[in-house]
Order: sequence, then C-alpha cells, then structure tokens
Amino acid sequence: MSPGILNGEPSVGSEGPRQKSKATVETLRVGCIAMVEKDGQARRAEILSIKDTKSGRQFYCNFDNFNKRLDEWVPVKRIDFEQDVEWPSPDKDKPKDGKGKNSTAPKKKAPSKAQKRPSKREQSVISEAVTPLPFADIPDSQSQSKAPSTPRDLEAKAGETPATAGDEMDIDDDDDNHTPEVKKEEEFSREAEIEKLRTGGSMTQNPTELARIRNISKVQFGQWDLFPWYFSPYPESFTQEDVIFICEFCLSYYGDKKSFSRHRSKCTLQHPPGNEIYRDDYVSFFEIDGRRQRTWCRNLCLLSKMFLDHKTLYYDVDPFLFYVMTQKSEKGHHLVGYFSKEKESADGYNVACILTLPQYQRKGFGRLLIQFSYELSKIEGKLGSPEKPLSDLGLLSYRQYWSENILDLLLECNERDEKSSIESISNSLAMTTQDVEHTLQALKMQVYHKGEHKLVVPEAMIKQREKAKLKQKRYIAPERIQWKPPVFTASSRTWGW
Repeated sequence: MSPGILNGEPSVGSEGPRQKSKATVETLRVGCIAMVEKDGQARRAEILSIKDTKSGRQFYCNFDNFNKRLDEWVPVKRIDFEQDVEWPSPDKDKPKDGKGKNSTAPKKKAPSKAQKRPSKREQSVISEAVTPLPFADIPDSQSQSKAPSTPRDLEAKAGETPATAGDEMDIDDDDDNHTPEVKKEEEFSREAEIEKLRTGGSMTQNPTELARIRNISKVQFGQWDLFPWYFSPYPESFTQEDVIFICEFCLSYYGDKKSFSRHRSKCTLQHPPGNEIYRDDYVSFFEIDGRRQRTWCRNLCLLSKMFLDHKTLYYDVDPFLFYVMTQKSEKGHHLVGYFSKEKESADGYNVACILTLPQYQRKGFGRLLIQFSYELSKIEGKLGSPEKPLSDLGLLSYRQYWSENILDLLLECNERDEKSSIESISNSLAMTTQDVEHTLQALKMQVYHKGEHKLVVPEAMIKQREKAKLKQKRYIAPERIQWKPPVFTASSRTWGW
C-alpha cells in the first residue's frame, strides 16, 4: 500500500454523481475535482483552496485515497485540463476556503472556548497582524539538500480528546529506507504502529485546526529547503510568496531574497542568544529565557509550528525556558531541535513542547533531547515527565526511551543481585512512577504472582536489547552539563501582561 493511501476507500467526491465538463484555470473553483499529477501519475483531487502567488495561481488539493496530511499546493502545470472536471453540487458542496466544510450552513450556537484564557502550560507565541490560533509527524529523511515534504493530517474523529501537548519528533530508525509493512496482529508491534501512524496520520488533532490550510509552501533555511506540514500564523502577506527565507541563526523571516541577502550580510549572530550549558564533539545545548529573548523565541515558535500540529500558539513566551540543541560548523551553531520547559510547572512537567527539525529527524537527535530533559531533572532533584496528553507518535518516542532505560537498569540490578521496585526505578531515572508503571504494563513486564506484584523481563527482550547495544548510539554525557537550576521572581515566571 502506498504511503498515505487510506484502505482503498475514496476520500473525495463520495457524496454522489457530479456534473462533468472541461474547465480552465479561470473557471476551476473550490470544490471541483480534477486530475492532478502526484508522484508521477494523474490522480483525482479535490480543490480545497486557491491562491495567487508571484509565480502564478496555485491550488490546494486533497488527493483521492490519500490522507489529508498529504494535501499540498500545486501549480497550474500539474493539473490536466484535457480531462473533464467534476463540478460541485450547489446543494451539497460548499466552498472549502479554510473555514470548514459547512461554513455556509446555519449552525447551532455552542459555548465558545476561544475566549478562555490560555492555561499556563500552553506554548506561547505572538504574530503581529495575525489572530493567534491553536499551536510537533515524523517522515523519513530523504536527501541532504531537501527536508522531507511529508505534510499533515487534519482529520479528527468525533469525540476524541484533542491533544494540547503534542511532542512529536523523530522515531529512531537505523535504516532510513526501510518501510515496515503494516500487519494485522493483536500483539503490539512498534514498527507497525509507526507505519500506521505515518500513513494514517495523527488522530489526536485539535479540532480548531481541522480547516486550517497550510499557508506557507516552501522555506529556505540555511542550506535546507523545508516544506511545511502545517499552518503557521506568519503575517498574511507571506502566504503570497512562493518561498520565504528564514535566517538560521536569528530566525528572522523575509519574503524576498534581496532583503534576506541584505540581512545576512549584517547579521552577526552565530549561535542561539543564550548560555551554552552543554558541549561535546557532536552537539551543544543553549538555554534561552523567553522573557529576555522574546523576539528570538517567538520566531522559534513560528518556525516550529510549521511542523507541529498539536500546539496552541498564544501571546507570550515569558513563562518558558527554551533548551536548543545545535551542531557546530565553521559558519556557526546550526539549529537541530529544541524543547521548551515551564519555569515553574504545577504538574512537575519537564517538557512542554519538543521538536526535531525535519532535516535531522530519524537520526537519534530526538533521544538526545529527551535524555537531556531528564538529566536536568536529575540535577534539580525532581521526577520529570513530558506534558500530557502525549501525541501518538510522541508517546512512541518517549516509550522507546523509557523502555530502553528501564530495561538497562533492571539488567544492571539483576547482575548486582539487587531488588527493584517501581519507586527505585523512578528515583534512579528521574521518571515519575506513573510513567514507569505504564511502560512496564505496555511491555508486559509487570505480573501478579503468588499474592504479590513482580517485575519479569522476557528472555527475548533481553536478547533484543543486547543486540541494540551493539549499534553505536550517541548519548548525553551528564558530567559535561554546566548548569544550575535557575531561580526566578514571581513576575518572571508568568506572562508579561
């Protein structure tokens, strides 16, 4: 089954028969179904939105039998006007212009939650001239010059709880070209789950994002060409550009190359504007205070929103610290990923938002980000946990980290003939007892035998872990961290309203 195809069921034009006739660039409108080139062949696609850019008119298409996270903007040359176009029914097919499928139909008024003051745990950002809108998928890395263009899924099942804390980053994969086959089996298969989520998309979306159409087509970021997956509230004028330019050091954004080139000739920043608290021969970490570096952190949130579908963008970054991972070259420190953290979390969360940029995904950087967050928790003397609820792929990433570390600790205790408990594992790894217990249950390592709970490690899991250890993976060296838990005043821990 091709990536993104939905179980053979049509995803567009299934309401009934439609009128067919030829169309032109001028007459083609929202709601029409045309034949559009994708992956080298013509496919049925529904036009969801139309915009005029500097290079010409573009159409936002949802392809038949493809998940909506693979929607994309296509130029006129990819549309086959020699074949008939299916016209929308005037009664059933209303224009899908980014305001929902039934935007023109009368609706019952429901209590609005939009005016609700954002909770302190929500990620923050501001974008001038744009209404702040709700605020991390993990595709394969495809080339060294272009980031993967796997975009989004904006469908949500009715009744599902929207995730307010998506923590999607990379799932480690030693073979980037390997695409595990989805098999129907009752037992948990991590590979099958990853593939199912990639092709089926995340099902824990914020419902207010359902009608959000990806507004930025392409981003030039350093040597990389990035293709956004999700909507990001950049100023509306930027949506008319074929490509926007973002400085990879100060994260300022520009709509034309001349302005960007002039900026680059003057920009002196070569690393994130904060304190370097960790450095080895592979990566560095910088700590940035959202209150002191508001513009940079807001720009970071705008950039990351293009690859995060669960986060809610709000008005300020003051209550957060940003821990940014970079790789150094002769030009400076290049942004790889980051996680944000509340200065004071009432729920004890050590991560609010986490992201690995798409060009660095599936290379082990996500694991380094997670490990670093727990190393900081150990220094603080606290038990850490990512903000809940986790997204589906975020849960897989964290569960992989949790299971590896818990299993290693249990094997070490077994060699020393020491007894283990959930509490001792929690204290040793700085994980909450809930995360430890849920991981043990998911791995079926917690059993009830002769009136008491016991931890059992299957022989197959031990062999699998020993095999995994033979592969060289990078880890954070705790002794290299130069950091003390910061102390803040009451005003610096909150929004600056």
